[in-house]
Amino acid sequence: MILGLRTAIYPVTDLDAAKHWYTELLGQKPYFDELFYVGFSVGGFELGLLPNAQSGTIGPQPLWGVSNIESAYSRLLELGATVLEPIAEVGEGIKVAAVQDPFGNRFGIIENPNFKVSEVR
Repeated sequence: MILGLRTAIYPVTDLDAAKHWYTELLGQKPYFDELFYVGFSVGGFELGLLPNAQSGTIGPQPLWGVSNIESAYSRLLELGATVLEPIAEVGEGIKVAAVQDPFGNRFGIIENPNFKVSEVR
């Protein structure tokens, strides 16, 4: 029934500014770019921007995989994100952290050496 994560949607009030910020963060332009929705392809998944919607840091909390959490976290802060949760090792070699993007959303990252890309459906 449930195949796995496909899309994480981030509500934003300023679509142009958010599109620019996420383009800078991801190092790529969106593959889908309309007034009602902007979508980026990220490692086989989608990061979406939903305009005219209320940002927030509570609710579902997706974590985006990174190979080096220290450098990814530093990059997020350099781009203007603010600290929500500093890098923490949570066991089994897994590290997590979260920032607040400039638009008020929680953006979580995870370095997980146990994650098996081959199991993604």
